[in-house]
Amino acid sequence: MVYTVTLNPALDYEVLVDGFRAGSLNRTSREHMHFGGKGVNVSTVLHSLGVDTTALGFVAGFTGKALEDGLKAGGIPTDFVCLEEGLTRVNVKIRSGGGGETEINSQGPAIPAPALEALLQKLDRLAGGDVLVLAGSLPAGLPGDVYQTILNRVEGRGVLTVVDAARDLLKGALPCRPFLIKPNSAELGELFGKGPLTEEAEILSCARNLQAQGARNILVSLAGDGSLLLDETGGARRLGVPPGTVRHTVGAGDSMVAGFLAGWLETRDYAAAHRMGAAAGSATAFSDGLASGEEIRKLLPAF
Repeated sequence: MVYTVTLNPALDYEVLVDGFRAGSLNRTSREHMHFGGKGVNVSTVLHSLGVDTTALGFVAGFTGKALEDGLKAGGIPTDFVCLEEGLTRVNVKIRSGGGGETEINSQGPAIPAPALEALLQKLDRLAGGDVLVLAGSLPAGLPGDVYQTILNRVEGRGVLTVVDAARDLLKGALPCRPFLIKPNSAELGELFGKGPLTEEAEILSCARNLQAQGARNILVSLAGDGSLLLDETGGARRLGVPPGTVRHTVGAGDSMVAGFLAGWLETRDYAAAHRMGAAAGSATAFSDGLASGEEIRKLLPAF
């Protein structure tokens, strides 16, 4: 079972506005509400690929209930901690006809200490062979080392852990030896005081540094330049992207994580896992939402 933890999930309200103009009245030509947050996205794509998954985290208010009910209606099991106060955030994604994207992300509810302990107790049921994915930013009220707290809680039980986060959240998780981390080129460069990395030698050098700090496998997403995997056997693989029209990028990195895990669980082979991850990330980029399992597997032969 793959358990995903999204500490600050969201309802993502995505609208298409032709010729969007700030400060003016704009009307949508298309709109869509989907259930978001990085871990939620990972569970959604895993489910579409036929992998057993459960989404955990925190929800609050009527927006939280809508998120939980929507996931369950889609066949995705959930085990959220329900907060007594606040609202699960609503993020607004504005896409213009010219291809630009504007995002307005809300803060989300504050998380009291008892709610965090309730989540930790839910994670106590994880056992050998399970996978735990920690993805995304922190809501108010949680300490900056909460990922370390969670990873330490499952240590010694044979649980494979995955961390998809930025800056100090990711850096603090490295001593816990996560099975997989997935920075993008900008996040990788930021960890070393640099801008987005483009040269393969520099990407590999930084990835090896993170591996020396504890990460077992590093999957770096490079947007239109594809992805690079440095695995724990020392293998380094670079994959490009197939021909296609990028429709949006929201969730592409989360899809890559889900695809990698699906490929790994199916084959226990890093090269195959990388190909499935690349196919999932590209398929979502070529779709209007998160890619379906059918779309991902159809694109797989391109890798």
